[in-house]
Amino acid sequence: MPSTDPQADLTAFVEKVESADAVIGVVGLGYVGLPVALSFAEAGFRVCGVDLDEDRIAKLNAGESYLGDVASEHVTRHRESGRFGVAPTYEGLVEADAILISVPTPLLDGAPDLSRVVSAGKSIAAVMKPNSLVVLESTTYPGTTQDLLAPLLEESGLVAGRDFFLAFSPERIDPGNPIYDFNDIPKVVGGVNEDSAKAATKLYESVLPKVFTVSSPKEAELSKLIENTFRHVNIALVNELAVYAHDMGVDIWESIEAAATKPFGFMPFWPGPGWGGHCIPLDPVYLSYRVRKDHAHEVRFVELAHAVNAEMPKHVVERSALLLNKGGKAVRGAKILGVGVAYKGGTEDTRGSAAFKILNELSDRGAEIYYHDPLLPEIDLSDGKHSSVEMTSELLSNMDLAVIFVNQAGVDWDVLTTGPCPVLDCCNAVRIRSPKVERL
Repeated sequence: MPSTDPQADLTAFVEKVESADAVIGVVGLGYVGLPVALSFAEAGFRVCGVDLDEDRIAKLNAGESYLGDVASEHVTRHRESGRFGVAPTYEGLVEADAILISVPTPLLDGAPDLSRVVSAGKSIAAVMKPNSLVVLESTTYPGTTQDLLAPLLEESGLVAGRDFFLAFSPERIDPGNPIYDFNDIPKVVGGVNEDSAKAATKLYESVLPKVFTVSSPKEAELSKLIENTFRHVNIALVNELAVYAHDMGVDIWESIEAAATKPFGFMPFWPGPGWGGHCIPLDPVYLSYRVRKDHAHEVRFVELAHAVNAEMPKHVVERSALLLNKGGKAVRGAKILGVGVAYKGGTEDTRGSAAFKILNELSDRGAEIYYHDPLLPEIDLSDGKHSSVEMTSELLSNMDLAVIFVNQAGVDWDVLTTGPCPVLDCCNAVRIRSPKVERL
């Protein structure tokens, strides 16, 4: 039923949030959704998480976590308290006062794939109730919340901004970061109208230290793309400098450390074997896509940075070949050990990992591939399944080259650096100066 008193609806919603009586629904229980859901449960809210992955639902029902950043005991405690429930269908959201959408927004053939947002919007429209709040957290281009999601939700017969609150609030979770988790990071919120902004702000203020409210969802959507495009461009800059510094015989790592002693006007970024994760490889493409679509222009810095970062795995392959050549070896027939194959250290997340691209290319060139990663017992490469090997002196004596991709937790660096095989360190994980260790 359409609302006749929006102000009273907002007051009632705020009162529910302040008393922790609001029921929170979270759609998508991945790296973003699960920590968010448990944070609201920790604050005393009743939470229902929805995920279409039956394996995830089964593990959560058993009190098990499938994320390295989330302890199983955290899941178990909130399941046993009754504050955290999970469901394999959207019917679990019929009582929800607030629904947060945290579904993947990948690329499909180089263009944004919002099919999961569309599916979530249609499914929520079938179960949402009047005067509830819907917040999209999935990364996307400006205009998605108002132009795509709102019409889908309005298929319910309710009108965004009048009969229900609608906002966008970009996720800022950093997997594997031991310092900042969901509860430590300020949240940006943009509502389709003032009441929607107030409702979303009040909800996030119940679990977060600071909420920054912007004028509309478009500003919030763009803020996320700005954050990661900034990283994208600066990583590309140091990656390109690393290639030329090596050619000139300059230690790029030492030069960046020196530059970072300046207390203003500089922020250090570090070279690496290539991008990975969900944000850096994808978010700038969302920005470029929207600009090209609406204005037929390129965001030239973004396009150039994309080209530079996309070339880094190939550069690592060539550096590996050069190191093997120094020892009189060819890539074909060489035994190569990859160390740390997640996209970043401290996590088991392999989304977009540069290590996979590099190991696959080396395998295609005839190398015999092994890998060691304490957080990833098994991976799939182009030549089949591989299991993580124990990094021992005996193993290293049989390797022709070790390539460090990320500074992964749990790796015994002493064993690696005292072993007989040469090492290509792509992330400055090994701080010793040794003729056998060459840095990117």
